[in-house]
Amino acid sequence: MNGAESLVRTVHGAGVEVCFANPGTTELALVAALDAAPGIRAVLGLFEGVCSGAADGYARMAGKPALALFHLGPGFANGIANLHNARRARSPVVSLVGDHATWHRGADAPLASDIESLARPVSRWVRTSTSAAGVAQDSAEAVAASAAGGVATLILPSDCQGEPGSGPVPARAAGSAPRAPAGRVEAVAAELRRGRPGALFLGGRALQERGQRAAARAAARAGCRVVAECFPARVERGAGMPRLERIPYFPERAMAFLEGLQLLVLAGAPEPVSFFGYPGVPSRLAPGGCRIDLLAEPEEDVEAALEDLADALDAPAAGPGPASSRPPPAAPQGRLTAEAVGAVLALCQPEGAIVVDESATTGLAYFYPAAGSPRHTLLTLTGGSIGMGPACAVGAAVACPDRTVVSFQGDGGAMYTLQSLWTQAREQLHVVTLICANRSYRVLQVELERAGLSQPGPKTRSLTDLSGPAIDWVLLARGMGVPATRVDEAEGLRRELARALAEPGPHLVEMLL
Repeated sequence: MNGAESLVRTVHGAGVEVCFANPGTTELALVAALDAAPGIRAVLGLFEGVCSGAADGYARMAGKPALALFHLGPGFANGIANLHNARRARSPVVSLVGDHATWHRGADAPLASDIESLARPVSRWVRTSTSAAGVAQDSAEAVAASAAGGVATLILPSDCQGEPGSGPVPARAAGSAPRAPAGRVEAVAAELRRGRPGALFLGGRALQERGQRAAARAAARAGCRVVAECFPARVERGAGMPRLERIPYFPERAMAFLEGLQLLVLAGAPEPVSFFGYPGVPSRLAPGGCRIDLLAEPEEDVEAALEDLADALDAPAAGPGPASSRPPPAAPQGRLTAEAVGAVLALCQPEGAIVVDESATTGLAYFYPAAGSPRHTLLTLTGGSIGMGPACAVGAAVACPDRTVVSFQGDGGAMYTLQSLWTQAREQLHVVTLICANRSYRVLQVELERAGLSQPGPKTRSLTDLSGPAIDWVLLARGMGVPATRVDEAEGLRRELARALAEPGPHLVEMLL
């Protein structure tokens, strides 16, 4: 048994079930090991950013690591953008990077690079194997490191894969998240009892159902708000869930949203800050004089901390009644607008849908109408690096084959990982992609207006415009094996979306805005 097979058998024993791969020559032993040691599903991505984004989406939904296999430093570099998003989501991902044989490194071959330096900014754990005998142990430690919440990168020289290995090693038991100290919980409860205007600011696992219900109990007792971070990794939503606000993206709106708060309690989320630095706008968004208290770090058991907080406040165990009583939006008619797209999706999405939202400006009108939709899961762009949506949808669909995935996607971002459509067709994943085709980098146009450039020059306009030539998403999708249609009115969107949701396999609907 060689080092590669030892690795595959070890990680499978640790619960890993899928490998999203774009391999090359230095990974051939690992590719062969996936056949020699069955049990791990191999999913090919035609671009490394598809593999890294898919591993992120899988991890968010499965709650356990996937493998992402890359070819040397340049291949890993192609996947870094979505590994950045995975790091921000604290997704358990094990990235395996093939490298030149240890004895070949001194030759400085054309593809040689400093892989460890590439890996450190997006990884919580990095190691380079030094022998075939140590690969199994290295892989067990990589899985354990990722399970704690983040990307673990293991670099594998080709001779360490191909030479005789040790055989598999037992999986390391995953440690449970530490509890928030009781004194900290009581201190937060004491501040909430003072009755000042406040909010519980939720992120990470606090936005799963258990955390939201505990937060709702505490908030109802304390008379405070419950607010989600702007780009959460995963949120459980829909009818029957407690009322949840979401902090806006633009800093001026976020500051107005938080205005008047005197207490902000962090529960699995960092302090809210502006996405970018704008002259004259503070980086930190909480009002001046607002007290910021920590309930639980993202690495701690934030769900238990919220339950402990509700208990400390003597909140009723049953909690408040469902607050997502928002009526469904009216069925829109006529030309498509952002509001019409959001309303149609909220009206049509089925029970149990997974909505991967990288819709950018078009999707701003979706979040609140969907509060009354059937129960669903929302995944968002945690790190701001566009191109996450189509790939993340692949991983979510692999993790949850019994659920429909809706990839709600801006046209600019979708071009970054267009190859995801091919993987969706090859694997016959039930992913319905909605392309918001405003044929521009609209968010950049908005930023230009915010900067006072309401009439930009021709070069500036050309760098934010996608209409010359217009991207034909129907032809692109069909070329990747995905059935596709185009709509420009709300009635047509409802009809085509309903058809795509009802049929198996992937579909794409281009929405002209």
